[in-house]
Amino acid sequence: MYKTKTSFVYGFHGIDEEVAYQILNNKTQFLPSSNKYDWLGSGIYFWENNLSRAKQYAVQDSKRKNSKIKTPFVLGAILDLGNCFDLLEQENLDFLAYAFEELEYTAKAENMPLPENKSFHSEDFDLKKRELDCTVIRLALQIAKQNGVIFDSVRAVFWEGRELYPNAGFKKHNHIQIAIRNPNCIKGIFLPREKG
Repeated sequence: MYKTKTSFVYGFHGIDEEVAYQILNNKTQFLPSSNKYDWLGSGIYFWENNLSRAKQYAVQDSKRKNSKIKTPFVLGAILDLGNCFDLLEQENLDFLAYAFEELEYTAKAENMPLPENKSFHSEDFDLKKRELDCTVIRLALQIAKQNGVIFDSVRAVFWEGRELYPNAGFKKHNHIQIAIRNPNCIKGIFLPREKG
């Protein structure tokens, strides 16, 4: 009854500059990510209301060995989350816990190990390779779909990075991430402006 979001949100997507202009000029579209370690399952990923973090991500990604980002850039988007699997809502967190129980039961019955959340590199202090989370979210969305519920987007908060200060409950790169599953939720694309 209270699931409808009341407004649009701004999303920011770290991307290669050339690809960004192709998207802006309707020569191509955003491509969904479907890695087995994606934090929120398959979708087009955006940083909610966080241009700075999207820029940081684009720069970091461009330094990776096989990165598709040659010139770091950010596109802005106006997003309507539609029917959102919002992991800031208790009902959805409870459903995700249920999906994990189903996954765990199946894994035990088939004598299979559960996927794990891990770091990509030994020097990382964050579990950025989220194979367990991705699997659980995909299963939750599949169970929902089997029951006639289709989610257009997935949204969650992530505590990422070092502590902001000693004994802090905040981390340096906290953010809200959105994975758009239904591309029709992207209502507009824009070049972000810097403060003037």
